[in-house]
Parts: sequence; structure tokens; C-alpha cells
Amino acid sequence: MFGKYLVGHFRYNRSMVATTAPSSTVVGYARVSTLTQTLEQQTEQLTAAGAGRIFHDVMSGARDDRPGFTECLNYLRTGDTLIVWRLDRLGRNMRSIVNTLHDLTERGVTVKSIHDGVDTSTSTGRMVAGILMSIAEYERELIRERTALKLDHARKSGVKFGRPVKLDADQAALARRMKESGETAATICRTLSIGRTTLYRYLNLQPQD
Repeated sequence: MFGKYLVGHFRYNRSMVATTAPSSTVVGYARVSTLTQTLEQQTEQLTAAGAGRIFHDVMSGARDDRPGFTECLNYLRTGDTLIVWRLDRLGRNMRSIVNTLHDLTERGVTVKSIHDGVDTSTSTGRMVAGILMSIAEYERELIRERTALKLDHARKSGVKFGRPVKLDADQAALARRMKESGETAATICRTLSIGRTTLYRYLNLQPQD
């Protein structure tokens, strides 16, 4: 499997031709997957690397509809440099990353990755980019296979997956009776030691108390 990815990348890298232009702009792109993560670390490093303008997204890299990345790609011109924290900021999988690198190189845009130490303005950098992406994809495939095997083993061992039950039948019935008798959600939650979300789920209520 790894040989297939590696050969494909070497063929790709031999065909890539970097171009430069007298005037250029250094642009950065940052992405985090969730609202609980912060862009600060990436943006600080991109700025330190010379990025004068930084585009960003807060969403999974698996999505194709990344408005910040689309705006970034539309902004770039021949001779510009795009700096990213890691190559995986460029796409949702190896193929999309390779396609993005190819398209940008064909447009005369240099791509640099801070974390991976890649610079596509050089032939060595383009070769390293291909190798790194091949290894990353290979590792992800191994992780997926190991995870699938562990899950299958757990299921066969009787492990149950899904949201755990917070209330048994008697507790759920008590919650309904208390609600029907006029008790507030806060009182019911304190009595049963549960959160409001759990209570609303069992009683099929909208948050209101």
C-alpha cells in the first residue's frame, strides 16, 4: 500500500514546476476543527513566518465547503506564497492535498509548511512534500484498520456502544409524575441527580424552566 502512494507522489513531484514573479504576497491559512480549539498558535506562527494576511476556518478538514480556504485560493496570484501550519490544512485527504499543491504550483504559487518544513519552490521541497503525504496517508490507513479491528473485537466481547442510560424505568416514571404535579425542572433534577438535558430528553420537553 505504501509503495503505491509513494510511487504516485514521485511521479507527481517530477511533473511539478515552480514559477516566481517579481512582486509577491505572503498569505497564511489556518484551520481548527472545533470551537473549543484556538487559532492563536497557528496565526502567531504564520505571522512570524511572514504572512501579511491570514485566512482561516473553524471546521473539520473533511468538509469541502471551507469558505476561508476558498477565499484564500481566490486571493492568491502568480508569484504569491501560501504558508500553512501543516500540509493537512490544505485538504481532507492525501488526494485533495496533492491536487491543491498541483493546482497552486501550476498557478505559480509557492506553498510552505511550517510544521513539515516543506517549500515547493525547490525540487527537494516538492519531493519531501510527496513523501510526507504518502507516509501520513499510510499511517491514517493503519489507524483506521486498527480502530476497526478493536471495535469489532469489543462488539464480539459484548461491549455496548452508544449513549449510556441515565435513568431507569422507575426514575423516569418518577420524573414524569413530579412534572405532572407541577414540580419545576430544577427540583426534579436535584431529586434525581441529573442534568436538565437528560430530563428534557426523557420527558420530551423543550428547555423552559
